Amino acid sequence: MIPYGRQDISEEDVAAVCSVLRSDFLTQGPVIERFERTVAEYCGAEYAVAVSNATAALHIACLALGLGPDDIAWTSPNTFVASANCARYCGAKVDFVDIDPVSLNISPVVLEQRLASAAQQGKLPKVLVPVHFSGQSCDMEAIGRLAQKYGIAVIEDASHAIGARFGNDVVGSCKHSDCAIFSFHPVKIVTTGEGGIIVTNRSDLAARLRLLRSHGITRDAGLMSCENPGPWYYEQIELGYNYRMTDIQAALGCSQMLRLDVFVSRRQELAARYDRLLADLCLQLPVQDQRAKSSWHLYVVRLRLDEISRSHREVFDGLRAAGIGVNLHYIPVHLQPYYREMGFAPGYCPEAEAYACSALSLPLFPKMTEEQQDRVVEALRNLVR
Repeated sequence: MIPYGRQDISEEDVAAVCSVLRSDFLTQGPVIERFERTVAEYCGAEYAVAVSNATAALHIACLALGLGPDDIAWTSPNTFVASANCARYCGAKVDFVDIDPVSLNISPVVLEQRLASAAQQGKLPKVLVPVHFSGQSCDMEAIGRLAQKYGIAVIEDASHAIGARFGNDVVGSCKHSDCAIFSFHPVKIVTTGEGGIIVTNRSDLAARLRLLRSHGITRDAGLMSCENPGPWYYEQIELGYNYRMTDIQAALGCSQMLRLDVFVSRRQELAARYDRLLADLCLQLPVQDQRAKSSWHLYVVRLRLDEISRSHREVFDGLRAAGIGVNLHYIPVHLQPYYREMGFAPGYCPEAEAYACSALSLPLFPKMTEEQQDRVVEALRNLVR
């Protein structure tokens, strides 16, 4: 089976992890800070706060921005459920803004219409979570302008997009947002095994995020109620979580970050080769915004079902039977049973729903060979010709 994604672990990665295993700190040590600095500097952001996974990052980002039970968060329906669940963890309501059918990211046009209507009704969201689907940045300039106009906080869900750019901005620079989060799951572009990080230019936000990731406990005398604390003293000043990353994970992350540009370059090469090899098939190939440079976490095609004799399911099953680890990213979040119970139903986000009925994520990872890619293309050609 050729998987749709796979980590790329080098001997240098292994050595970096082993060096931590032989050190004095397995967690809460110096390597975490080094990893945070590495990611922040790459993105051009002031601060980075590493956590146990990207879902934890989304959760405490919402909390740090004050999202609560009386608030609403908006996100894209074309994403993993965590982009919406993070608001539910805070007790907030969730709503969805349909995608652009070309970029597959949240539509700035629909967003503007929805915000104007919500403002008239007094139901503006407190937080917006745009998702950089498949590695291509949303139009953050447009989203940032709308957020500023309506006074909305923005969390970029950049789980797919470390190493990507939009115009002259590196994704994660937070030029048009309050913060951005990255995922380091093994199928992502850079891995720490499991892990996530929040980058921001706001010192107040970074301080609150560090507090929330570790039980709400501080040893900062300036934040304590005790006037003359001893060196042993600490205080829990709010309800936080155990969302810490280990030094073992951070060491792997530091080593992987050295190859980030190599990973992205290889993904771009493979994506361009898919474009050439699939050009004559009954497929809608991914379209890139001319202002954007995708990091290509996913290569997603859409079947032109009116031009082929097989159904979406038949093509999917046929590829799996041929040893091709094709996948679907994503079933629209608002159609999940949990969100249907809140009143969402088919037809609410028609572009995302139409997309999911014809989409296939093809295998794409740095160590993928041209022979493996040829196998994928030949299997797909046999099914849709």
